[in-house]
This record gives sequence, C-alpha cells and structure tokens, in this order.
Amino acid sequence: MARRRIEHAVAPARIGEFYAPETEAGAMVDESLIAAVAGLSVTASLPFLLYGAWIMIDTEVVTWNVLTRHLRYILVGLLLTTVPVVTWMMPRLLGQFSGGAVVHAFLGLQAYALLTFALTGIVRIFQAKREADAYDDPDADIDGLHEDMGKWRGRLRVGVAGFMILWLCAWVSGLYRFYNLHLAQLL
Repeated sequence: MARRRIEHAVAPARIGEFYAPETEAGAMVDESLIAAVAGLSVTASLPFLLYGAWIMIDTEVVTWNVLTRHLRYILVGLLLTTVPVVTWMMPRLLGQFSGGAVVHAFLGLQAYALLTFALTGIVRIFQAKREADAYDDPDADIDGLHEDMGKWRGRLRVGVAGFMILWLCAWVSGLYRFYNLHLAQLL
C-alpha cells in the first residue's frame, strides 16, 4: 500500500481557541506549554499576594510608605494572575464547558467579585484618610475619620479574605485541571 501524505489546512479562527505563532515545521506551539506558562505565572503571584497582605497585617499604623510598599507587591501579584486569565483562560472558556472548567471559572470569578467588593471599602478608606492627612499623622484615629469607617473596613476584610480563599480554591482546581488535561496523558 502506498502511503499518502495528508496536508492539514489551517482552519479559520474560532471563538475560544488560542492561536500561537507557527514554528518552522508549520506546527502550533503546544497548548500544554502555554498552559504551563500560565499556571507558573499564576503560581508565582501567590508569594506577592501573601507578602503584600502580610505587610498590612504586620503594621499597626498604615503610613503612606507602608501603603505604597503594600501596593507594589499586591499589584505585581494581581498582574501575574490577571494577565493569564484575561489573555489565555477567558478566551478559551467558551470551548470548555466541562465540570472542572466550570468550577475553576466559577471560583476565579467569585474571587474577583470579592476583590471588587474589597475595593469598595479600600477606595472610601483611602479617600477619608487622604482628606484628613491621616497617612502623614501616625496618631490619627482612623475610626474617627468617618462614621462609616467600620463598615468600609469590614468590606475590606471580608473582600480580601474571601478573595484569597477563593483564589486558592481556583488555583488548586486549576492545578487539578492542568494535571488531567496535560500531564495525566504523559504518565
């Protein structure tokens, strides 16, 4: 029997697929490699998020220097998580409605919802402290700055704690999905 060489035509772009630059042999970059890079980026964000949180937990009085130091770590952590989510995970979600993908996406979206809830407290606390120059005065009574300060601080605590708990759950479910989709077949 003669072997026939089958040529694969490049299909048009479909919603939910990730397209990478072609290599010299005409093959696409392996999806497992991209998934590993995305997973490593999200995993690398954990120390930044935890250390940023630790800065605030360990500090009695939040001065401007403490706040900016905290934000530098948190922003790096959020970028390391959010960039892979927005550029690679979300565009592929429509094509992956398995149980694991839905759980992973639900946990991740809920984590970001709680982060948004925390931001509603953070913004108001920042505004009140800035108006009262409380970042420059370490002896300022933060609860005396505004009548709703307790509510805003509660939002901040619930939102940040919920974000971290759900982020960890989404991370674990993502690791499980990565193992099932990309590593289990190799073992």
